[in-house]
Amino acid sequence: MVAVGKQIEIDPLPAVGSNMFYRHPGRAYPVAERARGVWIWDRDGKRYLDGSSGACVVSIGHGVAEVRLAVLDQMERISFAHGSQFTTEACEEMARRVAALSSDPELDRVYFVSGGSEAVETAVKLARQYWRERGERDRYKVISRWTAYHGNTAGALALGGHTGRRGPFQPLIMHTAHIEPCYCYRCPFGRQPRRCRLECADALEQTIHHEGPESVAAFIAEPVVGATAGVLVPPPRYWPRIREICDRHGVLLIADEVMTGAGRTGKRLALEHWGVHADLVVLAKGLASGYAPVGAVLTRREIHDAIRDGSGAFVHGHTYGQHPVSTAAGVAVLKYIEDHGLVERSARLGRVLRKRLEPLRDLPIVGDVRSLGLFAGIEFVADPETRAPFGPDARVAQRVGRAAFDRGLVTYPGSGGADGLRGDHLLVCPPFVITEDEIDLLVDVLADAVRAVARDLGR
Repeated sequence: MVAVGKQIEIDPLPAVGSNMFYRHPGRAYPVAERARGVWIWDRDGKRYLDGSSGACVVSIGHGVAEVRLAVLDQMERISFAHGSQFTTEACEEMARRVAALSSDPELDRVYFVSGGSEAVETAVKLARQYWRERGERDRYKVISRWTAYHGNTAGALALGGHTGRRGPFQPLIMHTAHIEPCYCYRCPFGRQPRRCRLECADALEQTIHHEGPESVAAFIAEPVVGATAGVLVPPPRYWPRIREICDRHGVLLIADEVMTGAGRTGKRLALEHWGVHADLVVLAKGLASGYAPVGAVLTRREIHDAIRDGSGAFVHGHTYGQHPVSTAAGVAVLKYIEDHGLVERSARLGRVLRKRLEPLRDLPIVGDVRSLGLFAGIEFVADPETRAPFGPDARVAQRVGRAAFDRGLVTYPGSGGADGLRGDHLLVCPPFVITEDEIDLLVDVLADAVRAVARDLGR
């Protein structure tokens, strides 16, 4: 077991003259050799606790034999069949299981892609074509929120609300309407929870009026914001109010559940915490637990039927959509989640994780701790009293993430939550199979890393 405080050196790049184009060119990466459960071993035998499931991906843990066997079986049958020519038993079964994630019987049609960004763009195009099929050709605008993340393709980036990610590519992305986030710790309306009037939800109605209700096709948002601000859990009345506004103006609701879907928050879909159903649900990441690249859009039957009975074809497609091997992996993952009660386990161990993380509030650079299920965020601040963020040059989240990594803990740091450039947070979202002892170790190592960075900052 990794001892708290023990430094783990980062391996050099595997070879001089590597042909790899890494996300951070020049950074030294250890070579991941194998993984089981919540643990990853590098080439030198060093062990890391996967406290973030990679990027909030690995829901059922690493090295599950049932998934490997399902993939091998599918490869022996057929490895590839293009979606314009064939269907397969794997994609049909995967679609059935994805539809079963929702308690709404009308939300039962599934379109497969390879990942989250593709799924977001698919959902937007579905919304647009649906209104065209309905004869409402002026509906094309999609409203989203600031402090949001919806993917890295140009269309998804335009809908996102993170200045640091959008800025370098601003000339290439289209303008879209954004509203204020539901960010209780940094309420853009200066409210406290007990005095909240849900101005952040009413901003959607105001923006629909400003843009013209007849021109708005959809509103897209994450039920619980993940990568851009670190698990922003809305107050109980927020999502019902959003649903009411969308219904009043005939606007489709797109829920981006790439991070939160398939059990991460302790429900099969996060919106179900508030008894709300979307018109389109975007899924990826935990859908196949990282065993294969799979994304999907779960959509209402009405949208599917409007296209089927109208033009007869969705004007969209990707080469690897409904890939037989990927969907076979997804079937095995969703079956494993169901057979082992992992959604319920996520809810139960999420409460344990939250209890263990709460004492981190006493550390000098921790401003807030928030969570839902096994989806937790820690926000770092320069001043806990005023909630003033660190400047971007301090790179506090990255430093805490690196300190944790050096100690054998993988986390998911992020920045820009406060205003798009300032603000630091860390995501903690381990696989659902983590044990209570492993949660204790995770929190001990993380606390040690935070203390180390606080000392370096003179706190």
